[in-house]
Amino acid sequence: MSEALTAESALPPAPGAGDYLALDFVNSVIALPAGQLIDLLGTPAATDQWLTERGLAPADAGVQEMCATQLRSLREHIRALFAAHVAGLLALPAALSAVNDALSRVPTAALLQWDEKNGPYRAAPCPTNEILDHALATLAANAADLLTGPDAKRLTACGSTPCNRYLLRHGRRHWCSVRCGDRARAARAYARRAQSNAD
Repeated sequence: MSEALTAESALPPAPGAGDYLALDFVNSVIALPAGQLIDLLGTPAATDQWLTERGLAPADAGVQEMCATQLRSLREHIRALFAAHVAGLLALPAALSAVNDALSRVPTAALLQWDEKNGPYRAAPCPTNEILDHALATLAANAADLLTGPDAKRLTACGSTPCNRYLLRHGRRHWCSVRCGDRARAARAYARRAQSNAD
């Protein structure tokens, strides 16, 4: 069974992951009970698949380990920024620096291009050798948009141990999935029974 299939069968996307690619990105490493960890960017092939499925790289990008390592590093920096925001703490300077470095990797202005058949048009350049830079900048920009936008106040960590995923809270829901909610309720019920038996 592949890592991607295992992760998808383990948990559906967290609330908000469809709206914010950065949330999906941060949640691409999943902590499961019994110390299991699924990393959707764990290998170059898995990283290639993740990027392709999200339109961040062509199917034949051929991601190498160095690129996968850079993406995993950015993921941990964005995760640190999410954690600081949720906890109401100052961001780590290294995390801010990493996100700003990723943001500055590609030009944001669409350049003037000229097609012999159709004439002038504007497009942002993204040559094949800049696929990683484009993916890093896109993910960093999306994280910055989430952290500075109106949905920032809804960003929260899943309230079920050992889950490490983030979500956008809807109402009172503090879990990334029904499974995590069931696990948290079962843990609370067990704790109440243990407490009443101790009394």
